[in-house]
Parts: sequence; C-alpha cells; structure tokens
Amino acid sequence: MDERTRYEAVSSRDARFDGAFFFAVVTTGIYCRPSCPAVTPKRANVRFYPTAAAAQAGGFRACRRCRPDAVPGSAEWNVRADVVGRAMRLIGDGVVDREGVPGLAGRLGYSARQVQRQLNAELGAGPVALARAQRSHTARVLLQTTGLPVTEIAFAAGFASVRQFNDTIRRIYARTPSALRAEAGTGLGGGRGAGLRAGIPLRLAHRGPYATGALFDLLGERAVARVEEMAGPPGRRTYRRTLRLPCGMGIAAVDEASPGPWLEARIHLTDLRDLTTAAQRLRRLFDLDADPYAVDEALAADPRLAPLVAARPGLRSPGAADPEEEAVRALVGRERAAELVERYGKVLDVPCGALTHVFPEPGVLAGAVTDPALRTLATALADGELRLDAGADREEAERALGTLPGVDRRTAALIRMRALGDPDVDPYGTAGAERWRPWRSYAVRHLETAARQPQISAPSQAPATSRQAKSSTSTA
Repeated sequence: MDERTRYEAVSSRDARFDGAFFFAVVTTGIYCRPSCPAVTPKRANVRFYPTAAAAQAGGFRACRRCRPDAVPGSAEWNVRADVVGRAMRLIGDGVVDREGVPGLAGRLGYSARQVQRQLNAELGAGPVALARAQRSHTARVLLQTTGLPVTEIAFAAGFASVRQFNDTIRRIYARTPSALRAEAGTGLGGGRGAGLRAGIPLRLAHRGPYATGALFDLLGERAVARVEEMAGPPGRRTYRRTLRLPCGMGIAAVDEASPGPWLEARIHLTDLRDLTTAAQRLRRLFDLDADPYAVDEALAADPRLAPLVAARPGLRSPGAADPEEEAVRALVGRERAAELVERYGKVLDVPCGALTHVFPEPGVLAGAVTDPALRTLATALADGELRLDAGADREEAERALGTLPGVDRRTAALIRMRALGDPDVDPYGTAGAERWRPWRSYAVRHLETAARQPQISAPSQAPATSRQAKSSTSTA
C-alpha cells in the first residue's frame, strides 16, 4: 500500500485495515486505527506506521476512542515465513518477556543485532519496543477487568519495575494506571486473586466476517475428553479447554455468540504472567488475525469454491492452542489422544466441570509410551530436535517430521497446517490446488466443511476441468 491508499482507508474508516497499519496525527500527538470514528485529519498532518510500537516510538499516544492497541494482529505475520514474520509470532507468544532479545534471536538462528536491524528497518521498532507495546495492552486489560493491585499488574504484564510500568502507561495512554482503571469502573475491585477466581474477560477482536458456526462445529467434533469440551445449543455454544503455559496452567472459555467483531472469552490462570501468551494462543487457535477479505476474494474466483465461499464467508482455518499437543493428536487420532490424557496428563488442582487434565508434555510421553512412532515424535519434541513453536521454520519442521517413523506426508502436512498455522497447505494432494495459493488451507477447510454439510456443496465438475481463475490481490 502507498500512502495515498492508506489515507483513503482512513478517510473511509475502513475496518478491513485495522491492524494492517496505524496512523498518527502530528497536531494532536495521537495514533489511531484506520477505522477511528474521529474526524479525519488533514493529509499533511498524518503519519503512517506499520505497528503500534513504531507509532509509540515516534512519540504518539494511543487514541482513547478507537483503542488502537486492541485491533486484530496483522494477517501478514500468519502468511510470512521469513525472519520478520517468525519474530513477530514469537514476540506475540511472549518470548522477549521470558527470554529477552538473545532468546528471541537464538530461536530464529540469528544474532541479536541482526534481528534488531531487520525489525527496525521493516517495522520501525525493535523487539524490545514491540514487546513493550504488547505488555502495555496486557496491563490495560488487567487494570480494567480485574481488581488486582497495580504493583501486581505491573509484574504480571511483564514490566521489570513499577516505575517502568507507570512511565510506559503514561506515555502510551496519557493517563496514570489509576486513571486508566477508573475509566472502566474497576477501581473498587475484589483485590488480590480476583483475576484468578473470576477469570479475566477478553474481547478477542477479528476483522471482517467470521463463520463462527463452522469453526465451533469442527472444534466440537475434534474435542478430546478432559482437556476440551463444547457446551450449549448451536449458535450459543461455549468452547472450553485447559492450557499448558510457560508459568503455569490455565482454562479458557470462548463463546460462539458475540455482539460485535470479536469473540467473548474468559481466561482463568494460575499465574497472571501467562495472560499475553494465553490470549495469543487463543488467537491462533481461532485464526483471529486472518484477512477474510483477501482469502474469500481469491478463492471465490474458482468456480468450484465460489458457492462455498458465498455460503460461509469468513471461514477460518484454525490453528492450535498447543502445537506439540496438536502434533501428537494428528499422529494418534482423537480416541487415542483421550487415552493418553487419562493415563499421562497432568491433573488440575481444581477440576472445572468436565475439564480435569492438561495434555501430557512430550517429555512425559517420551519416557512412558511404547508405541515407537509416538515415542520418537515425543522424544524429538522434548529434545528440541523438532520445533513447533510460534517462530518455527515451517519448511524445516515439515522436513524434520518427514524423517520420523510413522509420520507420513499427509500427517506432516496436517501438523504444518494446524500446529504451525500455515495458511497455504493442502494435506490431501487435491487436484488443481495450486490455483488456490497462498490460501490452500482455507480451500481445504471449505471442502471439508461442505463434505460434512452436503446441503451446500461444490459443483460436480472436477477441479482439473475448472477454468483457470484470474488471480486477484488484496492490500488488506
């Protein structure tokens, strides 16, 4: 996108571009999302930034009306497999907060200086600034949804000191933490532990249409007993699951019905430092940072897929809340996975309804199971020979999977599609699938959904006889 196109998006308050870029107004010192409802500023007073962190580094504070820190993430980071894309996924998962910039660089296979230079050059902010912007958003959520003391929130959000926390909140939001809390009326909250007992309410934003029913159908069909459950009637279901997180465990609940462009969620945590990571993993599971406009436009150009796209606009290709768990499930299937949970899963200190366990860690499975294929996979994951984290190299991971006994090409591709969230995978070798690039994962989801719900099906002609669709592009 050039700056003229960006300004047109701002002038039309086009929500499709929320998260794709941010704009700042030099006369007010404020930065916003493109769909901000405020009066459109003069073009001469507008500056554009690729990330919120870059706008903050430029000295701008967040708009109070449009809350630019709460937009969906850029869909670009799902698609890209280069160092910058992998780095953004890792930063979103909280790696910089836990391991610092050296830890981020080590996972990417580059020096800290190289990572810093590439992120600064492309995004206008380095890994520390990007992580700080994310910490600020986490802090705002905790301030406005829990009654936890401010000092606890500072460290739970990942800040090194209360002073750093206070300074950052003032710079980004132009208010003190207490004032930010008062806006949501939580100043008289329940005190220590409130966020753990009641759960932290979140609105997980997405852009464009969202075929919620189809995704909840899939999650319900694949749910593994004791770690997942689906409750409620269609249209008003709630998906719940346990989470294994860096600092502890959690339980997440996500509602199917929503009054706006978001999914309502609640997260219960044993350690609040895991909030950012838990939220990001839910975003990947529900594919909330996707660009449905670009996906639907491209796939609708194919006669085979056009009626499916029209029937289910915004169909998502779900990822995984735990990539290592997803790899094991892809190998052994749902029933065997449930047996593994019952036998080797970690029992929750306090069961929550039908949720009683956390999926077993690879190290536990590697030392316990006798199935040679599963044992080899679990050992490779536990030893780090196979990496499936948010910043994993997808090509390298699929090659490594292909060397493991019992992991065939289809299973490796399914793991790449779900565990690594790759939007361009065809595990089944579908005829004519090349025309669906770079959105083959979404095309596969449309075909799978149509097979389960045959009242809306694809035309009878084979894809090989379909006319070549004209390629289309999207700037969103």
